[in-house]
Amino acid sequence: MPRPTAAQLAYGSCTVIFSTLAMLLLSQTSSGPGIAVISLAALALGVLVAMTVPHPRRARAARPEPAPQSVPAPTRLASARREPVAASAEPVRHRTAS
Repeated sequence: MPRPTAAQLAYGSCTVIFSTLAMLLLSQTSSGPGIAVISLAALALGVLVAMTVPHPRRARAARPEPAPQSVPAPTRLASARREPVAASAEPVRHRTAS
């Protein structure tokens, strides 16, 4: 069983303290058995809260990055994917500066 973290201990302790005070004030009991029942209920609630606080995730072991593979030059890759262009019937006209 893993050890509780500081956050789990803090949340559980605060829950026990505040729930005990709240239940004692709301029930207004002064008998020994009543106080014992309220204390046990608060303790059970504190344990429940402490166990439901999420555990921090462990860091994964660093994986070595794969060696870079040779990548074809962009011009080769672009020219390989181009489709042949049909010859245009009209000649290309360039504008002249006026």
